[in-house]
Amino acid sequence: MGLEQIIPAIFLIAVLILVLPGFLSSNSNSKQFFKNLFIWSVIVISIVVVLNLIFK
Repeated sequence: MGLEQIIPAIFLIAVLILVLPGFLSSNSNSKQFFKNLFIWSVIVISIVVVLNLIFK
């Protein structure tokens, strides 16, 4: 694992630490939390699929 993979991973973890408390506090009930989690999962999966199609 080179430095070009470690640095982005550290930045992504830092962003997650900064965003997660606000995300959890704004989604206080479980129905809204799972709905938002599903929406974000679809967004992330679609981005990963598109990037895999472009770069392969």
